[in-house]
Amino acid sequence: MQKTSPPISPLAAIPFGILAVSTSSIFIRYAQEYASSLSVAAFRLTFAALILSPLVLLRHREELRAITKKELGLALLSGGLLAVHFGTWITSLEYTTVASSVVLVSTSPLWVALLSPFFLGEKISRSVLVGMGLALLGGATVGISDSCTWGGGSLACPSFAEFVGGTAFVGDALALGGALTGAGYLVIGRRLRNKLSLLPYIFVVYGMAAVGLCLALLGLEGLPTGYPPKVYLWFVLLALVPQLLGHSTFNWALRYLSAAYVSITMLGEPIGSTILAYFLLDEKPTFLKLFGAILILVGIYMASSRRQAKLN
Repeated sequence: MQKTSPPISPLAAIPFGILAVSTSSIFIRYAQEYASSLSVAAFRLTFAALILSPLVLLRHREELRAITKKELGLALLSGGLLAVHFGTWITSLEYTTVASSVVLVSTSPLWVALLSPFFLGEKISRSVLVGMGLALLGGATVGISDSCTWGGGSLACPSFAEFVGGTAFVGDALALGGALTGAGYLVIGRRLRNKLSLLPYIFVVYGMAAVGLCLALLGLEGLPTGYPPKVYLWFVLLALVPQLLGHSTFNWALRYLSAAYVSITMLGEPIGSTILAYFLLDEKPTFLKLFGAILILVGIYMASSRRQAKLN
């Protein structure tokens, strides 16, 4: 596929994507009042793929047929990683706060920086290593903040066994797993978007993720039924706003900007989600959580600041 100039600047479109994905954790929390995390993830990707299917099958059928076996394999792998990303991250919201979950899942740029030398031919700089250290320290601080309390000038924490066995620790670990698989999804997307146009690419990727999540849902929980109508509204909003508008904006930008740069811009999501959670879910971030979040964001910025956006 020949490269053409985008109709609008990718740098101008990115803030729109950030705004869209910032709503994701809020819709998820509302849906989780009635549905399991796996159901939320499966319905989100299934509705997204179904909404795309008429347009893609009618207007991009020839391009779908022209996809090579290698490209298809990579796209399916990307979809599998996306399925694990949503399965782990959405589940993490059952165990920890929106702020902790979204901040930890947003460490993806660090993992993108580490994967890029192997898949995109980019070197790891000293700033990446320094940023990694800061972000890991910040991640530990965020994890501690979910189990420890600060008062009277001292930090009171449970024993190590109690800490590891706590629900917040489980949620933070799941969110970190979502970050790792999200990074793989972005790196593969950067590689394939140089060859595939947006709609066929996201149709295959979202469709593969939907199939994987639906199979997991049926195998582990059975057929989900009996949800109130408003739950399906949350599912549809998840598919339309953070998925088709948010994620698809980032996937579109991957054709014109580096994977590292796109992943950096996604750092706006924890800020937007935390603000929305404060007003809509009454989740007030603690001092330790804010400090840990700042360390993570500074670390990610240091790790990725020298990887400038490159228009192809």
